[in-house]
Parts: sequence; C-alpha cells; structure tokens
Amino acid sequence: MNIPENLKYTQDHEWVRVEGDVAIIGVTDFAQGELGDVVFVEIETEGEELEKGETFGTVEAVKTVSDLFMPMGGEVAEVNEGLADEPELVNKDPYGEGWMIKIKIADTAELEELLSPKAYKEMIEA
Repeated sequence: MNIPENLKYTQDHEWVRVEGDVAIIGVTDFAQGELGDVVFVEIETEGEELEKGETFGTVEAVKTVSDLFMPMGGEVAEVNEGLADEPELVNKDPYGEGWMIKIKIADTAELEELLSPKAYKEMIEA
C-alpha cells in the first residue's frame, strides 16, 4: 500500500498536496484498489467555489460509481483533462498523472483537519 509521506489524507480516501495557495487533490492508492478499474471520471466543477465535503465529481469503475468530495473549501481552478481520455491513470499513477483537481485554497486552517500519513494508514488498517 503506497501512502506517500508528503501528502495529507481524508477519511473519504482522497489525498491533498499543497503547493503555495493551491491544493492538488486525487484519490489514494487504497481507494483506486477498492474501486477496481476506473473507466470514467466526471468533473464538471471547474471555476466553482465549493465548500469542504461538497461533491466535486464522480469516478466510475467496473465495480461501482463513487462521488468525489472536497477535502477542503476552495475554487476548482483546474481539472485534469488527461483523465477524459485515460481514466486508467487513476489506477496506474494515483499520486502523479492520476490527480483529479487543483483548487485555490479558501482557508488554510482546514489543512489541520486532514489526516497525516500515519493516521490514514491506521484508519485503513482498522
């Protein structure tokens, strides 16, 4: 199970990488493994201001369709257009080319509410 140390995590199995005032968000290696082969990613929230916990898109896999939730509030600044043609990037490289969105962080204090790599690992192993 790949849980990079330089990221923050959510209980909904999303990861967050902060670069300045931007957060890059995707689903974890654990999540893509549980989903199975991802066949479609739908994110139509670019340019929208969303609050923590709101749905920013969906991911469709062979097994199921799952909502994607905002780990923190902010404006969806960019969507990974590569996922339209290659949704399998979520399976192949969940922490790299399989990223989902970039947001302009509304409140950096919300970062403190995210899980550390250690806490995320403990949660999925419980």
